[in-house]
Amino acid sequence: MSSRTSPISQSVTIRRAVARDAKRLTRLVRGSGAYEGKYAAAVAGYRVGPDYIEAHRAFVAVGADEHGGRVLGFYSLVLAPPELDLLFVADEAQGRGIGRLLVAHMQSEARAAGLDRVKVVSHRPAEDFYHRVGAVRIGTALANPPAVPWDRPEFEFRIPAE
Repeated sequence: MSSRTSPISQSVTIRRAVARDAKRLTRLVRGSGAYEGKYAAAVAGYRVGPDYIEAHRAFVAVGADEHGGRVLGFYSLVLAPPELDLLFVADEAQGRGIGRLLVAHMQSEARAAGLDRVKVVSHRPAEDFYHRVGAVRIGTALANPPAVPWDRPEFEFRIPAE
């Protein structure tokens, strides 16, 4: 089995992001294969700085063995208005359940914060992923040139009370 399709073969921990993660998270965003070609400009100068990490509920998935404690993915949850601001999984870790783990963790955090819905404006290549993890399409976020010159699907996670 290739590493893109194998199940999680390691222990994965999700922890709160800290300022020292900023450079690794920035590299993960800028190096994402989902942002190649026509999408490259959207992340070329993107930065996840220590200030962003301190101001948002950002969490990282860290692999414990084969990747030497390496950051495999991360997400950021904004509480007001409720939105999944960022969700990235390292290209080499995709297809192994990391994204699904991050979404489940986000939903748990949202529930603990008293939220019943969380919006996400998706990148087009991630649209199928959001469908698979239970998000419901609610509309389209219109292009906002020059930063984002294309329309994007808008989803919502419904967060049931426990």
